[in-house]
Amino acid sequence: MKTLGHFINNRRVDGAGTRRLPVYDPAIGAQAAEVAVATPAEIESAIASARAAFPAWAATPPLRRARVMFKFKELIERHKDELARLITSEHGKVLSDAGGEVTRGMEVVEFACGIPDLLKGEYSRNVGTNVDSYTIRAPLGVVAGITPFNFPAMVPLWMFPVAIACGNCFILKVSEKVPSTALRLAELLAEAGLPEGVFNVVNGDRAVVDALLTDPRIAAISFVGSTPVAEHIFTTASAHGKRVQALGGAKNHLVVMPDADLDQAVDALVGAAYGSAGERCMAISVAVAVGDIADPLIEQLAKRARALKIGPGTDSEAEMGPLVSREHKARVESYIEAGIAERAKLVVDGRGLKLQGHEGGYFVGPTLFDHVRPGMKIHREEIFGPVLSVVRETSFDTAVRIINEHEFGNGTSIFTRDGDAARSFADAIEVGMVGINVPIPVPMAFHSFGGWKRSIFGDHGVHGREGVHFYTKLKTMTSRWPTGIRAGAEFAMPTMR
Repeated sequence: MKTLGHFINNRRVDGAGTRRLPVYDPAIGAQAAEVAVATPAEIESAIASARAAFPAWAATPPLRRARVMFKFKELIERHKDELARLITSEHGKVLSDAGGEVTRGMEVVEFACGIPDLLKGEYSRNVGTNVDSYTIRAPLGVVAGITPFNFPAMVPLWMFPVAIACGNCFILKVSEKVPSTALRLAELLAEAGLPEGVFNVVNGDRAVVDALLTDPRIAAISFVGSTPVAEHIFTTASAHGKRVQALGGAKNHLVVMPDADLDQAVDALVGAAYGSAGERCMAISVAVAVGDIADPLIEQLAKRARALKIGPGTDSEAEMGPLVSREHKARVESYIEAGIAERAKLVVDGRGLKLQGHEGGYFVGPTLFDHVRPGMKIHREEIFGPVLSVVRETSFDTAVRIINEHEFGNGTSIFTRDGDAARSFADAIEVGMVGINVPIPVPMAFHSFGGWKRSIFGDHGVHGREGVHFYTKLKTMTSRWPTGIRAGAEFAMPTMR
């Protein structure tokens, strides 16, 4: 059984401890490897190496840091197919989706290549007589990222390229379900010329996370995952004096107005609800059908859901792969049962799906509910699986109210031909990322990703300028050089004259 360890000081570390966690191939439901749980000594080694590397890396000119990012981007492009295969082998998503994930992550690396410009401060000459004032953005020190199973490449790449380009050293703890991609990215960073200790990977479980949250040498924590865990990350790390960005759960709604292009809306919903088997924080899990478009929408969605090609992620014809684990499959199926118990209408049932040659795989087929109402468990909670709920409403205003009253505010969309409705929706909706005839409004790397309400804890989103500001602190200098004129001691707050 292959054992996956850690990455410390630019080299793989096998893992000295005896604790191991299984890593599965979700398409067949069999263990493919095991991952070592980092020992306290290994965590200490990662933090100490990052601390030792920080002074020299922070002093490295941003232009030289950018050149490492340029080389890293080139290596990701060269190894894109390899990285996609690693993602698929442990997560299960189809290869085309895994390749798209690598590309979206690489776009953040491209953004980080512009760090010399992004770190420029402000300068004011003669704020007073012969007095100048200027600002710089300084790195924080050692920072850490804790990332989920659903995006083994993209979510880590949201974090560490910006953090490292800003002059920080980074410790990454990825989900124990998908450790291989991060270890390979670490090797590519070393190949790109990143000095020892600047980027380290430690694998494990909650004990490893809590060690990072409480160590005083770590200045900031980035996290993406469920809301309960995000809240724990935020409260624990904040209590230990750290800067925190913790992105939590979602329940993303897509409003379909009566004037929407039905074919376009159905295409959007099928891809956004069932792509990656619904294991996306930006997945659309609720369609709000306004007015008389509901019946034809349900008819078309049911037809498309039943026709989707389900298979292992390596199958070039598959449109949707398995869920990540046996436990998660059982959890998603329990939500389907809850929807039935609460009297939502089950139009397409994805339970009981068995594929020849993959009978042990963690497959749940596309599932569609109609006549779902706010307050039902399947509307209230994040399912994180291929389950789409349709809520029928009579007006635009009630559709907006349903979304705004939900505890999550991650992403939302509206499909309409009416510019006034679209503009009003964008203004009125209390959600962080909004799509207009775009089903999954994930911002590009030069903007920032982040929701509202209980979808985020902390003041900063990830990547973009928000990321630069999160991973740096502002320093303002006010200077005056001797001119030969002496005015004597000053005992009051000086004013600029």
